[in-house]
Amino acid sequence: MRTKSYQSYFEDELVDADPIKLVQLLYRGALDSIASARRYLRVGDIQARSRAISKAMAIVTELARSLNGEQGGEVSVNLARLYGYVEKLLIQANFEQREPPLEEAERLLSTLAEAWASIAPAEPVSSAKPPLPSERYEPVGAAY
Repeated sequence: MRTKSYQSYFEDELVDADPIKLVQLLYRGALDSIASARRYLRVGDIQARSRAISKAMAIVTELARSLNGEQGGEVSVNLARLYGYVEKLLIQANFEQREPPLEEAERLLSTLAEAWASIAPAEPVSSAKPPLPSERYEPVGAAY
């Protein structure tokens, strides 16, 4: 069970995320759901497995819907096809109750997640976060 502080941290991460970070979070969510589905498959928890696969499918669908065919060109078309294939793998895994389609979906999404991680900006986009306690700074003199 997730704690309230974890949920708060995750919500803060979403609010502060730039578009690249949001895509990375979606990949992480899909991969976490697939890993959960694999665990539930092994222990025979059908309901939890189906729920995890459904969550992964919803995330992959959202990734596909976020594609911009006009700006993305051929890359966008290829990603749409790949997302469609991953969705078919997830459906197959759920229907057949087998792990190999989940393994393949996980492998494909992991490869894409690694690619997105390599294009992450070096510096955070939002610098509006307050400094950490260890980052002491002196205020600029101002006349009041």
